[in-house]
Amino acid sequence: MMSASATAWLSGFIPDIPTPFDEAGRIDLSTFAGLCERQIKAGVTAIVVAETAGEFNTLTTAERDALILAAADLARGRVRVIAGSGSNSTTEAAERAKSAELAGADAVLSVVPYYNKPMQAGIAAHFRTVADATALPIVLHDCPGRTIRELADDTLFTLAESPQFIGLRDSTGNLLRPMRLRPMLPAQFRLLSGNDATALAFVACGGDGCVSLAANIAPEMAQAIFSNYRRGQMPAAQALQHRLLPLATSLAQENPAALKYAMSLLGLMRPDIRLPLVELSDQAKAEVAVALAALDETDITLDATNASRATSARDRAYSGAPDDIFSRPMSCPARR
Repeated sequence: MMSASATAWLSGFIPDIPTPFDEAGRIDLSTFAGLCERQIKAGVTAIVVAETAGEFNTLTTAERDALILAAADLARGRVRVIAGSGSNSTTEAAERAKSAELAGADAVLSVVPYYNKPMQAGIAAHFRTVADATALPIVLHDCPGRTIRELADDTLFTLAESPQFIGLRDSTGNLLRPMRLRPMLPAQFRLLSGNDATALAFVACGGDGCVSLAANIAPEMAQAIFSNYRRGQMPAAQALQHRLLPLATSLAQENPAALKYAMSLLGLMRPDIRLPLVELSDQAKAEVAVALAALDETDITLDATNASRATSARDRAYSGAPDDIFSRPMSCPARR
């Protein structure tokens, strides 16, 4: 039986890295590497690539493999690389998992099949087929808001009997679920929230961490929330979570367009997304910018090299942002 320590790395705030595109709409591997390195320097234990924030369904096979390979080459064992491998086609999901393994991923994140509305027996068979295609550990993703079908508790318990299934990204928003699931799951099985706004409450209810959007904006702050909780300093963790809440809420409204827009305001990447997603409305841009401005500048650590390559915050894409977001200096403090 796998020991609980074998999956200890699957905890804390794990960023769901967005996929940067250049002016021509191609993936920007240089900027992507900068985003990954920024997270590694912040002390994350793992990064998620080519998943929800990474717009996996609009990436070609070659693009997806290139992202995973770039992340694996950059990580060099410093952190684990979790590659999105989901699809509503079981054959495609299995092929993506196999491809992720060849590209150097350490684990795959596979979502409940969407659109098809499979029965629970079909969901279980789908994930077992994915497992048969790869030797990598698998993190399941339950996101009924996007898939319509949920991953039922009994289905999860059955799958978790195999040590290859090591965790769940729970995007249901049900804070009672970790309390209900934890006693029924193996000690090494990790429960991760898919919602930044309730991440701390999820962990307090028996979870192990969060696959996070907000960590892309404020990685050190996200890590501090978790570390304070683990040290028993709940008031400090709650204070940080409260400060992060407006941004977390705004990012979740239109993910990943809102996330990319917020990161573009910081000079970290371009805001471009692929159809059928389109850029935010002016009102939505303003809401994101206001939420971002509410953070202290010490909450956000920027890398000057990455920032210098990014699109200017005066680009036409930022026409909806309030002027005061640009009046506040965004310093690039040296890392401690």
